[in-house]
Amino acid sequence: MSVIKGAQVVEKMGEDIIKQVEGLKGAGIEPLLAILKVGDDKSQGAYETGARKRLEKYGIKCETTALDLDVSQEDFEKAFKALNDDEKVHGILILQPLPKGLSIENIKREINPLKDVDAISPVNLYKVMAGEKDGYAPCTAEGVIEILDYMGTEYRGKKCAVVGCSLVVGRPLGLLLLAREATVTFCHEFTKDVPKETRDADILVVAAGVPKLIGIENVNKNMTVVDVGINVGADGKMCGDVDFDAVETLVENITPVPGGAGTVTTSVLAKHVVKAAKALNKL
Repeated sequence: MSVIKGAQVVEKMGEDIIKQVEGLKGAGIEPLLAILKVGDDKSQGAYETGARKRLEKYGIKCETTALDLDVSQEDFEKAFKALNDDEKVHGILILQPLPKGLSIENIKREINPLKDVDAISPVNLYKVMAGEKDGYAPCTAEGVIEILDYMGTEYRGKKCAVVGCSLVVGRPLGLLLLAREATVTFCHEFTKDVPKETRDADILVVAAGVPKLIGIENVNKNMTVVDVGINVGADGKMCGDVDFDAVETLVENITPVPGGAGTVTTSVLAKHVVKAAKALNKL
């Protein structure tokens, strides 16, 4: 049994990202991520701080445009447009969820797909579906692939069960696995026998947002489990969608929460900003 920690994956990714950033700067290009946020949500603030710290460690500049909680839809979209049109900006990250009364739908259609480093544009979601390599997958979904790649996973013909079907993780992740010639099963709230579907899998990824949803009845001894869930349990402590204590010794590989898949997400964001800087400068 092996516990795969996100820090191991991040260390390996960081070496490559730093080299690429140095190359860009040598060509006179300073990679820049623009963060657009509304209000002062604590959880968003924590993510912003973590992202900024990680990207700046890699040499990527971050600038935040902070709008008041009562900003109008018109002014919100104007602030976005300024970033979208700014040639110095290589990537745009809009912190979500937005406050009630604001919509991101127009922005999803208008964002430059090359700057869409968090994959909110239908263009990038299509590229994931089509298996095209020049787009961006949502950072968390791609982070799961980074973990599996780090482990040396052979995907072809492997049975993969994905619990959760959101556009942020589950669906795009399933497509990324399919593109690697895995056999993918999606499980959701209407799946008749989730334990049976998951028990048969070689790789189980859980992104349902339900604390400790996955227990011993869902796993097998040869399985790799990647837990994407971030929840607060009844004891007030952070936990995943997998009952880690119950499952840990029963599977071959597993990621913990905290310290697992979530740790990799900001490194994927950094990787996307570097990719964007290259694409926008035709490198």
